[in-house]
Amino acid sequence: MANTFKNFLSNDIAQARTLLHEAIPITGSIISGTYDDSSTKLLGSENNIKTYGHGMFESIYDYPYLSSSANHIFDMTFGYHAESNMSASGNTQNAKKINIYNQMAQQLVGYDATGSIKKFVLPSNSKKMEEVFFIPFSRLLTKDEVKKGSFALELGIDDGFDHGQLCFDMRVKLSDLSGATGYHVDSPVGEYGELFLETTNDGAGALSANLVQGEVITDAASVGSSKPACGLIYYQAGIIAITGGVFNGFLSGGLLHDANCGTTNLGDGDGTVVAAQTVGATGFQMASGSTIAEVSNAIRNRIWNISFNNTTELNSTIYFCRVNHNDFNYSSNPTYLSGSRLRVKTRSADSPVSYCTTIGLYSADNELLATAKLSEPLRKSPDTEFTLRVRLDY
Repeated sequence: MANTFKNFLSNDIAQARTLLHEAIPITGSIISGTYDDSSTKLLGSENNIKTYGHGMFESIYDYPYLSSSANHIFDMTFGYHAESNMSASGNTQNAKKINIYNQMAQQLVGYDATGSIKKFVLPSNSKKMEEVFFIPFSRLLTKDEVKKGSFALELGIDDGFDHGQLCFDMRVKLSDLSGATGYHVDSPVGEYGELFLETTNDGAGALSANLVQGEVITDAASVGSSKPACGLIYYQAGIIAITGGVFNGFLSGGLLHDANCGTTNLGDGDGTVVAAQTVGATGFQMASGSTIAEVSNAIRNRIWNISFNNTTELNSTIYFCRVNHNDFNYSSNPTYLSGSRLRVKTRSADSPVSYCTTIGLYSADNELLATAKLSEPLRKSPDTEFTLRVRLDY
């Protein structure tokens, strides 16, 4: 059957939206251990860690980045606001750290009524994050967006900034616990949620009896919540922003074991996790006196694993091609005739018969836009009718 047309009515067309999710596990071995050896440990010179001359971020690949099989999975960088206590003209890469913060803030937070770039703020407690660590994920992983409520980042908080099991004997998990229903919509890049401290555990998964930071979970009087906020996740942009206070020693309001990490703080306390703690006069050497790459390497080697579900949105238009009993019983295909007679009829009283093989979707000016092939020809005669469902995904 060829060149036979029928117009769609309004009730013949329907719209559908389907969300497809894929689990994305990123193990710490890829981030900090798979391609590590004694000569490159913590230096950012592993084969799958790409550094740049500008020194403003480093990129992590799932294979050595010079390999044709390598996939870029995410970047890592660090920045602080010009008003941060850590900001000083003599600090290492001071201008670049401020530029990183401003660039991410103007993209993710936007501007206020005066035209000034807003600061990152934790909505649950209104605390400003003036020192922020950023992980922008590759679109290859996040697709259209990160599924709300699925993100988890587990960090080692014991020992110094070192790669190895000692760092991971005590761990915390940061997750968007209220992401499915408690997200916010006042960002220029779409929806975002908060990252909360979910658990504190040792390597065996049990609560740490000897870790004073365990009070972060239970002492509601000091933090205002049993699961304090410590960062933000921007779902459509695929970016997480973690307050530098997470990586402070506990006495400075963070999570790290002060016995080993008391002088490696990355936050001045404005966005600190434990609100009741007082930030000491020292402890900012790590972020103020180190390059962005060195800070990124230090935190990268604390990542136990990252996991989330991505989302692919399929928008579909469904066309119901309704073939009534008196439709398409004849074909205008020249092969339908033989000697001016219908091939399918031997007597004039015989019912006409045709075979449907293809559906074509045409524009208003009769331009062919799409075709749908049937798995086998469908026999059509005056005593039959059917509906063919055509779905166009985009």
